[in-house]
Amino acid sequence: MSYLVSLSMFPTDKGESVSPYVSKVIKLIKESGLPYKLTPMATIIETDDINEVFKLIDRAYKILQEEGCNRIYLVMQVDYRKGKSNRMEQKIKSVESKIGEVNKV
Repeated sequence: MSYLVSLSMFPTDKGESVSPYVSKVIKLIKESGLPYKLTPMATIIETDDINEVFKLIDRAYKILQEEGCNRIYLVMQVDYRKGKSNRMEQKIKSVESKIGEVNKV
């Protein structure tokens, strides 16, 4: 079983550039040990336990609140598939087997 989770989380009350805040969320994800990929618009996480992601999001909210963020935006998409794993890599390979190499982040 595999959950692929795409999430973007950032404060909306800290001006135009929010990378210092986003970096704190990415550090949390990195330290979680879950497989992830950072893209310019979102971070993709793969897990077999969706509750791990919910716990990460809860901690990320707390971190941003401690940083003085009063308004935090989160977008999350989840793709669940039973009986599969390593889907971050396999989905890319599946497309490449049909059309050749593609740009990857």
